[in-house]
Amino acid sequence: MTGTIELVTQFDTPYMKKLITCIFILLAALKLSAQAGDLDSLKQKLQITKDSLKGPVYIQIADQYLLKNDSVSSRRLKFLNQLEALNYTMLALHNYSGLSDTLGLRSCYNNLSKIYRLQHKYIQAKWFILQSNTISRQKKDVPNIITSLIELSAIKGDIEDYKLAMRDLNEALRLSLKSKDPKNESAVQVGYAGLYRQMKEFTKAALAIKRHEFIDDSIHQAELARLASINTQDSVQIKKKDSVIVKKKVYTSSNKKTFKPNSAKRIASL
Repeated sequence: MTGTIELVTQFDTPYMKKLITCIFILLAALKLSAQAGDLDSLKQKLQITKDSLKGPVYIQIADQYLLKNDSVSSRRLKFLNQLEALNYTMLALHNYSGLSDTLGLRSCYNNLSKIYRLQHKYIQAKWFILQSNTISRQKKDVPNIITSLIELSAIKGDIEDYKLAMRDLNEALRLSLKSKDPKNESAVQVGYAGLYRQMKEFTKAALAIKRHEFIDDSIHQAELARLASINTQDSVQIKKKDSVIVKKKVYTSSNKKTFKPNSAKRIASL
């Protein structure tokens, strides 16, 4: 008993805190190492890719720098990662512009809006997400219209333009309900929660999160039911196959028994 108490006391001290801190540092280092490896491989890929096909690789590299940006706390490193992401996105933008690739351009606009928002350059961020929204509307791409409206609302919330931010979210919600898209409806609820927090309406924010969690749980339950249905169908198919195999075995066995006497008579007559 004394040994147990000593063991608990040993871990319930600054030693345990230091151990947890070391684990977090190690995990962060491993994550950064993996990202560095991804960046190196993408940059190598860039060297052997034709100029006309470099756009997607530029975007992938920019995305890696944005991921790095999320995993560092140093302002200087954040600035450098954002700058690299901006440079590679601009290269992709130039590439896609030459090919008149509107979907590629939309990816660039989304990235540029995110980068400028990180830099608190809200006018630029708003302009680029509006370009993305315009392309999605032209293509009647409802999921991406919703995504861009959520981002547009977040930017407007940052500049305290709450009325217009709410209008964007309301449109996004209508589209998600009309298209029966629970995943995007869930994302819209997260957008409402963020906006309500900025407006200091914490009760409404909590209700939005509760609705988001309810929708996500419903999606999860529906997926489990779908997988169970597939497993049941597979089980039925397997049983049918087994039944056919058993019937074939019985048929073959009975045929062998039937033909054995005849075979014996033919042998005797010879």
